[in-house]
Amino acid sequence: MVRKKIDIGLDAKKPKNVCSSVKCPWHGHLRVRGRVFGGKVVSDKAPFTVVVQWDHLHYIPKYERYERRRTRVSAHNPACIAAKEGDAVRIAECRPLSKAKAFVVIEKTA
Repeated sequence: MVRKKIDIGLDAKKPKNVCSSVKCPWHGHLRVRGRVFGGKVVSDKAPFTVVVQWDHLHYIPKYERYERRRTRVSAHNPACIAAKEGDAVRIAECRPLSKAKAFVVIEKTA
């Protein structure tokens, strides 16, 4: 059940560990498509799930100023990557994996 061709279509480093999960883009049958984000893992309490957060600025025209906002997304965390709280990661959009997860961690950065 392991895919031989390991090209997910993105410029990301292949993980050193191997897993047997079907929901892994590197070792399973999960295809990634759409948007790619980078952020920081703020929670890893649920099994095979991490919450990734990143900050952005939103412009308010009335006051001609910016306000800080944050986005939090649940993402699937394959066993071969095993991101922990505090890690910087890249996530990519995929098919819906559960009610709340439509992203998967593709690599740890820095």
